[in-house]
Amino acid sequence: MGGDIPKVNVAAQDRVLLHLLNHHHWADRYVVPQTMTRPGIAEACAQHPPNVSRTMRNLLKDGMVEEHTRSIQGEERRQKTWQLTEDGKVFGEERHEILNQTKILIRNVDGELLELKAEEAGSHLQTELTLLQILLHAQHEGVLTYGDIRFGNIRRAEDDVFPSPGRLMPLVGVHATYATSPPVTRPVYGRDSELESLHTWFDDRRPCMVVHGIAGIGKSTLVAHWLEQHMEQHQNLSVCWYPCQPWDQALGLATSLLHRFGIDESHDPYRLIETLPLTPGAEMDVDAWRRRLLAYLTDASTIRERFKDRVGGPPPYWLIVLDDIHHVSKEANHLLGALLQIAQKAPLRMVFISRTTLDVYDRRDVHIRDNVRELPLSGLSLEATEAWISALDVEHNTPIPDVHAATGGHPLALELLEIYGQPTHRDWLRFLDEEILARLPEAELELLSTLAVAESPVKWESLANSTGWNGAPPENLLQHGLLLELEQGMWLHEALKERLLRDVGENKTARKAKLR
Repeated sequence: MGGDIPKVNVAAQDRVLLHLLNHHHWADRYVVPQTMTRPGIAEACAQHPPNVSRTMRNLLKDGMVEEHTRSIQGEERRQKTWQLTEDGKVFGEERHEILNQTKILIRNVDGELLELKAEEAGSHLQTELTLLQILLHAQHEGVLTYGDIRFGNIRRAEDDVFPSPGRLMPLVGVHATYATSPPVTRPVYGRDSELESLHTWFDDRRPCMVVHGIAGIGKSTLVAHWLEQHMEQHQNLSVCWYPCQPWDQALGLATSLLHRFGIDESHDPYRLIETLPLTPGAEMDVDAWRRRLLAYLTDASTIRERFKDRVGGPPPYWLIVLDDIHHVSKEANHLLGALLQIAQKAPLRMVFISRTTLDVYDRRDVHIRDNVRELPLSGLSLEATEAWISALDVEHNTPIPDVHAATGGHPLALELLEIYGQPTHRDWLRFLDEEILARLPEAELELLSTLAVAESPVKWESLANSTGWNGAPPENLLQHGLLLELEQGMWLHEALKERLLRDVGENKTARKAKLR
C-alpha cells in the first residue's frame, strides 16, 4: 500500500520561488517582515540557512531575484533580504501553475482518503494554506488530514460571503463596536461621484468631511467601502471607527480618542488625562484638552518614541470616523469644534457621518472652504438600482423603473426587496413611519404631505401660503435632508414622496387644490 502513495518532492529552488512569490507584495518596501530575510526564508522553506544562500546565488546568477539591505519589522539593525525580479515573478508563476497540478493525498472531513491536485486541497481542508505549505506537508507526511491544528482555523464557505441583507437597525450604523478598520459591507452599486468626492477630499488634504443624509440611505456603507479601498493603498494608516450611540457623552468620546492616539497611564507626556473630569458631574476642560492634544500630536519626537515598536513605525496621520455623530452633536458640540481646530494643524483627518447637517462649525463657504467638505447623500440612481436588482436572485413582477419610483433608490428598501421580493414591504413602510414621519411635528408633516402632491419643485412662498406656514423653511426638515431647497423651488426626498402619496382621498384632493 505504501508504494501507492503519490511521491511529492519539492526542489529547494522551487520552494524559494514559491515563498518569494507569496510575499511579492512586500517588494521595494522600506520596512519588510522577517520572512524576507535568510532565517525567515529558511524557516518557511524547511531548509538550512546555508542551503538558502546557495539557492539564492544560483537565482541571482539567472537574474530571478534581487538582493537588498532593508529595515526589518521589530529589529534594530538592517538585514539582507531578497525579492523576485520581473523575470523571476513570471518564472515563479509558471512553476506555481505546474506545481498546482501535483497529485497529493488528503483525508477529508468525513475521513475519506482522496487523491487530488494540490490546488484543490485548501477547499477540502477548509483552511488558507499556501501551495508551498501544502506541498511540504505532503512531502514529509504523505497525507494531509482535515482538522490538523497546524493548518490553522477551519474556514467554512459561509465565513467569506457578504453580510446578509436587512442587517440595518434603527439608531445604529452598520457597525456597533469600537474598531480600527471599517466594517464589512455588501457590494456598493452606483455612488461613483460620491466615491470620487471622498477621494478628492483626501487628496486635497482637507481636515474634515461630513457625509449626511436621511436614515438608511447608505452613509456608513459608502464611507466603509471607500475606507476599505483607501486602507489597501495606505497600509500604515491609523483608523478609529467610532459609532456614536444615543447614550454617548463627550467624556466617553474624548477618552476613546486619547486611547487611539496612544495616551494611557504609562505614556502621557502632556498630562492629557488630567483634563478629563475625575468626579461625577464635573465638566470637561475642553480647551486644555485641545491645547495639550495639539501639542502632543505635533511633537514628532514624542510620537516616534511612542510608536517605535509598532509595525511600520508611527502612522503618517490618524483618520477618525465618527459614525452617527448626530447622536452626540449637541452634547459634544465644543469637543467636536476643538477636534476640527486640531485637525487643521495636526496629522489628523476626520469623517463625520450624520443624519443632519452639523452646527459645530460655521457653514458659510468663506469659513469652511479650506477646512470642511460636505457630501449630501440621496437615493441611488435608476442605473444603480437596475444594476443592484439585476444581481439579485429573487423573483418580482414590478418593473425596475416602478421600483425606483416607489423607493427613491433607498438602499434599505432594496435590501428588503432582496429578502421578501416586494419593492415596498411593510418593514420598509414601517421604517419610514417610525424613523422619520412619526417624529415630525404635525405642521411640518402637513407641509411635506402638501409638497408630495406637486409634480415639480414649488417656490417656497407658494408652498408656505398653501400650508399656512409663517417664516423661513423649517430648519429641522432642511437639516435632515427631508426638504430640499433647489434652484427651481422646494422639493422633498423621493422615498418620502411615495410614502406620503398613500394618504389619498379628501386630504390629497384638498392639498392639490391649495397648490393651484
